[in-house]
This record gives sequence, C-alpha cells and structure tokens, in this order.
Amino acid sequence: MKAREGASPPLLDKERGIKGVRLVNNLNSFRLIQTCPDSKARVGELLTPHGEVPTPVFLPVASLGAIKTLTPEEVKDVGIAMVLANTYHLYLRPGINVIEKIGGLHRFMAWDRAILTDSGGYQVFSLARLRQVSDEGVIFRSHIDGSQHHITPELIIQFQETLGADIIMALDECPAHDDSLEKVNRAMERTHRWAERCRKAQKRRDQALYAIVQGGIFPQLRHQSAEYLTSLDFPGYAIGGLSLGEPKRVTLAMIEETVALLPEDKPRYLMGVGSPEDIIEAVARGCDMFDSALPTRVARNGALFTWQGRYNIRNAAYSQMEQPIVSGCDCYTCRNFSVGYLHHLFGCEELLAYRLATIHNLRFISSLMAKLRGAIGSGTFPHFKDNLLANYQPTDEETRLSQKQRWLKSRFKPVVD
Repeated sequence: MKAREGASPPLLDKERGIKGVRLVNNLNSFRLIQTCPDSKARVGELLTPHGEVPTPVFLPVASLGAIKTLTPEEVKDVGIAMVLANTYHLYLRPGINVIEKIGGLHRFMAWDRAILTDSGGYQVFSLARLRQVSDEGVIFRSHIDGSQHHITPELIIQFQETLGADIIMALDECPAHDDSLEKVNRAMERTHRWAERCRKAQKRRDQALYAIVQGGIFPQLRHQSAEYLTSLDFPGYAIGGLSLGEPKRVTLAMIEETVALLPEDKPRYLMGVGSPEDIIEAVARGCDMFDSALPTRVARNGALFTWQGRYNIRNAAYSQMEQPIVSGCDCYTCRNFSVGYLHHLFGCEELLAYRLATIHNLRFISSLMAKLRGAIGSGTFPHFKDNLLANYQPTDEETRLSQKQRWLKSRFKPVVD
C-alpha cells in the first residue's frame, strides 16, 4: 500500500538487524519551521534516529506494542509517522528482558518509524488503591496478578533505554484534577526531583528525554513547574495532568499558561488529548505533539470521525446509507465500504467492524494533522480553524465530563490501548 501524506520514509535501526535499513545519523532534535503570525500555531520537524516527523503530529497509543486491530503496515498506510508505547505495560507483559532479547522495541513490534515511550507514571498513579509513593519511587501491585513491584526514576530510564524508543519520558507524579493545592504542589515538587534523577540516570545520547510539566489546574504551580524544568534544559517538554475531567475552558487556560513559559526551540507535547476539536485548539496555542487512545477506543465502540463531528454508526438511521463515512476520504474503509455495511458489521459484532473503524479514525486524525500543517504553512490557519470548528459538532460538554469521570473511576484496573 502507498504511504499516506505526513509519513516519513521507512527507516529502521541497522543494529537490530531488520532488513532494508537506512539509519538517520543525527541525534534527536527539533527544527521550528514556521509560526502563524495570528496565533501560536507552528510547523516544525522532529528529527529522530528512525525518520523525520512533521509537527503538529498525533501519536496513536500502542501501549503493548500494537495499535489495537491493525498491523504496522496498516498504521503506516494511514500516514502515522510515530506511535506511543507504554513502559509500565511492557514491563509487566512481556517484560523488558524479553523485548531486549528479541532486539528492542522497534524490532519486537516490527515498526520502522519513530516511537515514544511513556514512563508509565500515569498508569501507576491510576492504581490509587494498589500503590505507595515516596521520594525514592513507587511500590505498586500489578493490575494483572497482584504481584508487588518497585520502580524508581533510575529504573524507568533503564527500562526505556533498553526498549530503545526515540523519545523517552521522565517519571512524574500525576495528581487528580480535583486534588487540593497542597497535594498538587507536593506532586509537582516530587516530579521535579524525579526529573533531575532521570536526567542524571540517562546514558544513551541517541534518545531524547522529555520532562513533564505538572501543576494541576493552578496557574501559579504551572508557572513554577515550567520555570524549574526549563532551567534543566531538557530537549523537549510535555504538558501533563490535563484533560483528566476538568472543564475544557480550564484545560485551555492551563495550556496557555504553560506554553507561554516553554522554549520556542523545543517541542511541546500535550499528553492525553485526541479529539479533533481539542487538537485544533491546542495547536492554536502552540502545542506540537499529541497522544490519546480516544480515536481508536471510540472507533471500536462505533463512533466515527467526520468533518461535522462524531457519528454513532450503530444508530438505525445509518442502516441503509450507501455512501462512505466521509465523502472523498481516501482511507481503505471509505474507498471500499458503505455506512450501511459498517452499521451491519457493528450490529453483528463482526471483528472486521473494529478494524475498518480504526483505520478510518486514524486516517481522519492523520489527515487533520496534515491539513493543520498545510494551513499554518500557507498562512491560512485562522480561517481554517474557524471554518472547521464552525461546522464541527463536538460532544456535549456535560456528556463529555460524565463519560470522562466514569472512565477515570475505572482506572484502578488500567485500560490498555
């Protein structure tokens, strides 16, 4: 299949023995290309050992080394240049040593493009009833079998260096959105100490280590965290602890507060955001990278992205529709199947339904990112943003928050995507 727009040429690590390899010699870096004069939106490029990744970019979540229901070739075909894998989940299953023995994460999952590994901090801290936190690290019980484990910032870096991702994340403490100022402050200060320890523990220089700005919904703490971590001169900065159940207006306000204090020449990674309208608003505020399980998770539940909003393909109104989900969409699903057929597959719970829906949603997000980059580059971003949001019907705020809270309450047994 032909690789889609926004994807770099296949690049693999020679040292891991995968056939057909061309290794990029430069270390991880970021190149800012252009900034919109009417907003903070910007176009850039991540240079990684496994290829160039244009930004703004969306990273699908492959916690256990796979995008659910899709092959690596299918993921590449929809235009994905970089994926996210999760250190916590890979540590528990199949084990870091297993992946090391097989040749590292790229070879293990047969993915020849860039990978970012999350530290697993969020997953650990979602185990509220199964973990104990101290400045030394975290003791937690596995959500799989109840076995006890102890992780530290140093171990997290060791694990991620063994996995061999292009971008790795520092261990952080992620508080709940409704925690008190005092509790969020303690978590932020511990995040800072852990970031320093992660930096000192790093041995590999072909991986970019990003720090994570915390501070909850408190502007003064966001300022403190951004100022402290930027003083340590990490190659990139993530904005963590948002989109966890707080109102959207608060999320956007905290993004603005944080981005204003981050270096212009470093990438800005907004963690856990994946709805089209949220991505657009965050790009306008200067964010470069995004990840979320949302596009693939809602696809498997029958929610499909269109330029007018999400469609619930299970609704009876779609049972006899002959057209594709999105007219003109070039994904495999829209080129070959009708809305009526997809409605039928979901009604019968055919496994093909989940694959076709996932292909479409990821292609939609990949196309959105390419359109955003094009609009910024051509100087038409404000018009593109206003026009798209005027026609896009987002999920009702009250419904969104209710769904988010139900999902978060189930996080004592983390959902793997």
